Amino acid sequence: MKKPIGIFDSGVGGLTVYKAIRAAFPEEDLIYFGDTARVPYGPKSPNTIIEYSIQNSRFLLQQGIKILVVACNTSSSVAIPHLQQLTDIPIIGVILPGAEMAAQQTVNQRIGVIGTEGTIRSEAYTSAIKQILPSAQVFSRACPLFVPLVEEGWLSGSTARDIVCEYLRFYQDLDIDTLVLGCTHYPLLKEMIQSVMGESVILVDSAEAITSYLRGLLPPEYDGARGSDRFYVSDNEEKFAALARRILGQELTSLQRVRLFESWFAQ
Repeated sequence: MKKPIGIFDSGVGGLTVYKAIRAAFPEEDLIYFGDTARVPYGPKSPNTIIEYSIQNSRFLLQQGIKILVVACNTSSSVAIPHLQQLTDIPIIGVILPGAEMAAQQTVNQRIGVIGTEGTIRSEAYTSAIKQILPSAQVFSRACPLFVPLVEEGWLSGSTARDIVCEYLRFYQDLDIDTLVLGCTHYPLLKEMIQSVMGESVILVDSAEAITSYLRGLLPPEYDGARGSDRFYVSDNEEKFAALARRILGQELTSLQRVRLFESWFAQ
């Protein structure tokens, strides 16, 4: 029996990862869990993030997954070692793929990283980039309001642009040529971020980088049958479905709310 790939995120942002995986592996069965009851993760303490990540992972492991994709940058930055104690299946975070892509793309070795407070506080991207490219200079900036913008569907307009401009002013005189979008929500603001940073700055979306990791684990064996999709959230499935429709360009055929603490599906 074919086992699915499990993906979790703090909310809708991980759908950018789901979308990239679905495009690269049309034959695979995918299960997505969005912890919409507890988003955002960024401002929370490392212990809380680890606790939430373990709960999310246990739920997906109960579904019989063969690979766990941690689509949340905040969880990837602090929780991966703890999740590896739960299972022997491969666990893929977003930090290393994004760091490798940034190191490959940069020319002047001046790299920017934007992310949640938790991701930036962990310095996970800085550490990963410097392990790959020791001479790199990394300039990090937390952009905590980007996640609420995406979760509210404010992807354009003057309010969103003012907030993006305010955060990215930090990079005005730093001469970076590469900017890592260190949160899976941020690619949904990519067009606006690119217009503020200018076309000379390469934006790194770790969702795209993850697919190359998966190819090493899942050589394509497409037999013409499309894989199935199952989506779960911890709260507010109507709002999630509306945002998913905008992100994916399609209706979700299987979406259910789950109560993680009780191990049974909400009625």
